[in-house]
Amino acid sequence: MHQDIERVLISEAQILAGIERLAEQVTGLYEGSEFTVVSVLKGSCIFASDLIRSIPIPLELAFVAARSYGDRTEAGELVIDLVPAGNEIEGKRMLLVDDILDTGQTMQRLKTELLERGATDVKTCVFLDKPARRALEFEADLTAFEVEDLFVVGYGLDFAGRYRNLPYVGVLKPEVFEER
Repeated sequence: MHQDIERVLISEAQILAGIERLAEQVTGLYEGSEFTVVSVLKGSCIFASDLIRSIPIPLELAFVAARSYGDRTEAGELVIDLVPAGNEIEGKRMLLVDDILDTGQTMQRLKTELLERGATDVKTCVFLDKPARRALEFEADLTAFEVEDLFVVGYGLDFAGRYRNLPYVGVLKPEVFEER
């Protein structure tokens, strides 16, 4: 896998420092109140797991599944496969956590969906923000890192289901994804 990486963009140490910074911000936002972290599967599971272990206040955890890339490098139609049950959403404050914010369509749609299903407040938190790819006006409330318009993998981010288990974020060599 490592041979497919052109260069490391964000190291393990940088990732850990970014998570600690975000955990402090989340703690400040929700200290003294109940909230639920909603992890967007599959990409954010590693990030969300590390993040919640760094938050020293009570929280609940739920999952939502959304997909739009498949085996491609460009986003396609957004499909929502799984949404938390009504009792996990209604009247709750939620922190929607995703691996990457690029076009903004996934986060906007999921935030709207949670609010329509009765969440009282939905904040958004992303591991990576790629503003050059934004298709609509949407900004995350919390962001660990901003990246250029590069095809990145690792730390939960994948290409065709691979590379999620890399402990860093790397730029995928073009010849790897151009072969598809």
